[in-house]
Amino acid sequence: MATKRSEQSILWFSDIDKGDVALVGGKNASLGEMYQHLTKKGVRVPNGFAVTAAAYWAFLRHNRLDKKIKSSLHQLDVTDLRALARAGKHIRELILRGSFPRELEAEILANYGGLTRGKRNTAVAIRSSATAEDLPEASFAGQQETYLNVRGDKDVLKAVKKCLASLFTNRAISYREGHAFGHMNVALSVTVQEMVNAGSGVSGVLFTLDTESGFPGVVLVNASYGLGEYVVIGRVTPDQF
Repeated sequence: MATKRSEQSILWFSDIDKGDVALVGGKNASLGEMYQHLTKKGVRVPNGFAVTAAAYWAFLRHNRLDKKIKSSLHQLDVTDLRALARAGKHIRELILRGSFPRELEAEILANYGGLTRGKRNTAVAIRSSATAEDLPEASFAGQQETYLNVRGDKDVLKAVKKCLASLFTNRAISYREGHAFGHMNVALSVTVQEMVNAGSGVSGVLFTLDTESGFPGVVLVNASYGLGEYVVIGRVTPDQF
C-alpha cells in the first residue's frame, strides 16, 4: 500500500510548494516553490530534497524522546539562563545520542546518492526548516542551524541529526516560550541541497521588495565574496545593490 504523502520521510523540491509548510517547513516549501517555477525561467535553483516533519516525529518515537523532552521543559523558567542552558543542552544531547530508524537512514542515504549522482564526495548543504517560520505574529526563521560543504554518508547523517537537535537551541526554546508556542507543536524538517561553489564569485541574500518600506518595485541584493552564510549571520559587511 502506498504511503500517504503526509507520512513520507523524503520529498524532493520538485514535489513541494508553498502549501507544504506543515510537511517540510517554511524554508523547504519556498525552495520547492522556487525550484518548480523559477527553473523554467532560467533561474538555476540548486536541486535538493526535504527530510520531512514526519521523519522528525518518527525519529523522536524511535528513540522515545517525546516524554523526555516534555519533562525537561516542564515549568522551565526561560528567564533563568542557567536553567535554560541546562535544559537545552540536555535535550540536544538526547537527540544527538539517538539513532535513526533503519528505514529512515536508508532513505536519506539513498536520496543523497541520487542527488549527488552516486558521488559521495560531492558537497551538499544541510539546512534546518522548521514548520513554524515567518508566521504573521512571529518569525521563527534563523533560529536553527545550517551546515555547509558536507560530504559523505556519515557526515550527512550527523549533520541531519545536528539540525534536528538545533530545534532546541536556547534561543529557540526561549522564543517559543515567549510567544506561547508549544514545543511539541513544531517539527524540524531538514534540507539536503546541492552546494554551490562561491569561490569564483559572490553570494548573499536577494529581496524582491524594499525591506524597510515593503515597496515591491525594488530588488535589493546584499552580497559578499565567499559563502552567503557569512552575510546572513553578520560575520561580514556585505556590498548592497
